[in-house]
Amino acid sequence: MLIPTVLILVWLAAFGAGGASFGALSDVVENEQAQFLPDDAESTAVQDLQAEFRSADAIPAIVVYERDGGLTDADTEAIAGDAVAFEEVSGVAADGVSPPVPSEDGEAASVFVQIDASAETDVAVDALRERIAETSGDGDGLVAAVTGPAGFTADLTAAFAGIDGLLLIVAFAAVFVILVVVYRSPLLPVIVLGTSLTALTASVLAVVALARADVLVLNGQTQGILFILVIGAATDYSLLYIARYREALLRHERKWDATWAALRGAWEPIVASGGTVIAGVLMLLVSELTSNKILGPVSAIGIVFAVLAALTLLPALMLWAGRAAFWPVRPKFDAAPADEGAVLGRRGVWPKVARLIARRPRVTWIVSTLVLAVMALGVTQLDADGVPSSEFVLGESQARDGQAILGDHFPGGSGTPAVVIAPEDQLQEVVDVLLGTDGVDSVSVVSEDSPSGSLPVTEDGVQPLGPPGSPAGEPTVVDGRVQLDATLAYASDSVEAEGVVAELRTELAGVSSVDDPVLVGGTSAIALDTKDSSIRDRNLIIPLVLIVILLILMLLLRSIVAPLLLIGTVVLSFAAALGVSALVFNGVFGFPGADPVVPLFGFVFLVALGVDYNIFLMTRVREESARHGTRAGVLRGLVVTGGVITSAGLVLAATFAALGVLPILFLAQISFIVAFGVLLDTFLVRSLLVPALSYDIGRAIWWPSRLWRTSSPGPRAEDAVLEATGESEPVPPEEPLMPGHRG
Repeated sequence: MLIPTVLILVWLAAFGAGGASFGALSDVVENEQAQFLPDDAESTAVQDLQAEFRSADAIPAIVVYERDGGLTDADTEAIAGDAVAFEEVSGVAADGVSPPVPSEDGEAASVFVQIDASAETDVAVDALRERIAETSGDGDGLVAAVTGPAGFTADLTAAFAGIDGLLLIVAFAAVFVILVVVYRSPLLPVIVLGTSLTALTASVLAVVALARADVLVLNGQTQGILFILVIGAATDYSLLYIARYREALLRHERKWDATWAALRGAWEPIVASGGTVIAGVLMLLVSELTSNKILGPVSAIGIVFAVLAALTLLPALMLWAGRAAFWPVRPKFDAAPADEGAVLGRRGVWPKVARLIARRPRVTWIVSTLVLAVMALGVTQLDADGVPSSEFVLGESQARDGQAILGDHFPGGSGTPAVVIAPEDQLQEVVDVLLGTDGVDSVSVVSEDSPSGSLPVTEDGVQPLGPPGSPAGEPTVVDGRVQLDATLAYASDSVEAEGVVAELRTELAGVSSVDDPVLVGGTSAIALDTKDSSIRDRNLIIPLVLIVILLILMLLLRSIVAPLLLIGTVVLSFAAALGVSALVFNGVFGFPGADPVVPLFGFVFLVALGVDYNIFLMTRVREESARHGTRAGVLRGLVVTGGVITSAGLVLAATFAALGVLPILFLAQISFIVAFGVLLDTFLVRSLLVPALSYDIGRAIWWPSRLWRTSSPGPRAEDAVLEATGESEPVPPEEPLMPGHRG
């Protein structure tokens, strides 16, 4: 028992170190959208250049006040007092608070606050909100809110606040209930969840270490997906091993012998399943977006630890527990155990499914395909062209409320202008293009000569800021360039603002030189570049994932036909899941749309994880086919794996559904797509479509492997199928595929 003891101690050490790393996650997580732009995006170049024009690298917050009927003198005095108080808030940049700016209708005012990018944005915004709550909290009609990029970042951070506690509690509770129902044992669920939690803590330990070493950047959505992916995958792999171990205990009296037998039967499908997920998520490395790119290695790290825990820690724990792990229904050793094929008899759900497939294979797979195809029609209703950042958070959002107030009384892009970097000698030419573009409200140029940090620019050039007769001032020039801020008429996160940015880039390309181009960036440009990169990633990565997983399946099954069959069914299943999800998102939840990355992530996880169940099934079918022939092997494999794969599907669906407890639009959509898709794979694709299609095709599914040439039902196999399915007529034998070939 030395080896199991050492393995358990090593994993306990990893558990302790990883548990301590959970507290460090908040220190390495970044949620600002601009942190995840592609390196070659135009908005990225502008963001890098901006720091040279202003001393502080800051994130803007906009404090907006409103009173129906007009602000009173007391309101104006209180707002001015707030502006002074904001300067003392920790994290606010020096000289980063503007004087209050009243709206033309007199009903609102705004104060622009620059928050130092090195500070904790959410903490600074919370302090601003505490201050304005005192100003507007007496209920006399004055409304105040903190919005702008800093406000939305703070709301997003708050939405992710439950990721370490609530998400894990919900996920583990759901999995525990399912395991108790499946196994009817108090100890086995604890062993399985202990294995999953240990794999998760080891993953967190590795990810935090890499983030601290600046090898990767971690954000809230990546953290949430890591948690769910590791819990679900580790539990699924554990269920497969436990099923094999239970079978082995029936045949082997000694626990050691049962352990090695279980490992021999489980390691290949577990490693292959983990490999498909790892290969699938690593395709995200070709993404242009850092947020997508980094999810690949983070998820791969989690799956590696899930596989290792299922093949080392779990067998060690089960070896220690032995048959007692299954109490009160302990598997008893039988020197002459019944053939597993006997479970294909007349009793139980899966034998009934096997009999259905044996009787009507073609009808079964055709009807299943038609059902999936009808579901897939809903894909035409999916709006995945992007959503405003104000919609990222579900439920209450002060930043979203403040954005609405701002849009009612000020130009929508106030405080978050489009930023244009242009050659100094083209300043006026660029200004004329900006002001001549619909959707641009006003233009200013960064200037150290101005108390506010910028000077207005019109068709007549740079204008003085101050009373009549004030000097005009000079723009700040860095390496022969100036920075222009174009305030747009639309909210910076709106589709209209993105359209204006796209038009500006087209128009300014006509006055740009190749050596010193005019660049357009800012909040709207960041959103536009992010969306364009997401669409490009989606169109590139999805085919790559399919190709890589197809190659892995070919190597695993030593076949071409079977992998093509599996990939085709999983893709159809994904289309069906996406179609139903689109109808639910639009008609039930009323979501405003979806980010382009939603179908990409849904595809990567659903296809990679959906193939897992087909791997579990088809590796067992291949094993049974080598002994009994393909058609008998299909039925035997279906029934023997039916219970464990269904349990695994329920567990994985429950863990991904747990993501829905976080009020984040992206995660809620991924949660539904993957959870529904996994259930669809479990109960329709893997249970009916794949077995029926494989049964109907027969041994040709193994082409061109050796099994295709040698597999044949034969008298014994045919008798076994006949007896197992309870058919009154023999199952039709498979015809030889080559003249004179007996099979």
